Amino acid sequence: MTTLRAAGRSLTPGQVRDLIAPEGGLSYSAVVTTLVRLHKKQAVTRRREGRSYRYGALVDAAGMVAQRMSALLNAEADHANVLRRFVSELDAGDEEVLRRLLGEPGPE
Repeated sequence: MTTLRAAGRSLTPGQVRDLIAPEGGLSYSAVVTTLVRLHKKQAVTRRREGRSYRYGALVDAAGMVAQRMSALLNAEADHANVLRRFVSELDAGDEEVLRRLLGEPGPE
């Protein structure tokens, strides 16, 4: 994800591999597998180019974590209990950040 975001454009799996491991220590198939998984999670775009695909970033790392947190929350029927437990397990600094964010006006 970091490589795709830093590139600022869509890349082929080979280009991603070359940027991540220019010395060749990473297999092409490992990069393709990762990009396909990110596409299934709707974290990257994919468009066909010839016989291959080009991939582009949709969200940053924080966005990916937020999507995973939302998916986990939505897997439970009792959202209030999950959120209560989540907040109770935060360290004091993170809890303060969350409380400050909740105090801000929401999007309209």
